[in-house]
Amino acid sequence: MELKRPKPFFLESGARAVLLLHGFTGNSVDVRQLGRYLNKHGYTCCGPVYSGHGGPAEELLDVGPEDWWRDICAAVDLLRSSGHSEFAVCGLSLGGVFSLKCGYTFSVKGIVPMCAPSKPVLRERLIAGITNYARTYKRYQGKSEEETAAELTGLKQRAPTVLQRLAGLVDEVRSHCHSITVPTFIVQARKDEMIETSSAQYFFNTIQSADKQLKWYENSTHVITLGTEKVQLHQDIYAFLESLDWSVS
Repeated sequence: MELKRPKPFFLESGARAVLLLHGFTGNSVDVRQLGRYLNKHGYTCCGPVYSGHGGPAEELLDVGPEDWWRDICAAVDLLRSSGHSEFAVCGLSLGGVFSLKCGYTFSVKGIVPMCAPSKPVLRERLIAGITNYARTYKRYQGKSEEETAAELTGLKQRAPTVLQRLAGLVDEVRSHCHSITVPTFIVQARKDEMIETSSAQYFFNTIQSADKQLKWYENSTHVITLGTEKVQLHQDIYAFLESLDWSVS
């Protein structure tokens, strides 16, 4: 059975723009609701899908952080070529790590890292995440339990290589956080089951911006953009974006 893949989105509105970045094993669906909300409030929103994401898990293991960063750079180029020279970046989990990298790489108005890890996530949790994603995808494909089990064994053998590169990205960004000076709104779910929640305080303490905030969402889990407090999250991010010093209206 051929499954419909999630697509990137580009929601045109005002001159102010926001780049929305999903997490590892996720896709644009994870940030689309946020994008629609911000778009209705006048922001142009761009949400790419990283290479290897949104399809079979085997494709995810054929790529890595360098490929995903190129995808993000291509999205930045798309915003600029569409006339949006001023933009902010919001990212979930791995996307939050990339939002931090954007903060010290590009000229951005502000960044919103959501549930972003400051140190490599436990390998067992990531392998479990890949396995659960793969199992669900294969179930929708109509594969038998025997076939699925065999393929999952192969995935687990391949996963450590990509996870090691992912850990390298997290370490790289962590080492550069002290150079971030743009306004930053750090979002962290209190019930996050994936990352160490102390990461949020680390980023708050390390980032050198004079305009930085940290907000805890007491009833949310890791994928906070789709959780129980998403309405409040949408409103808070919009308020942060409105507080930035845009030169375009």
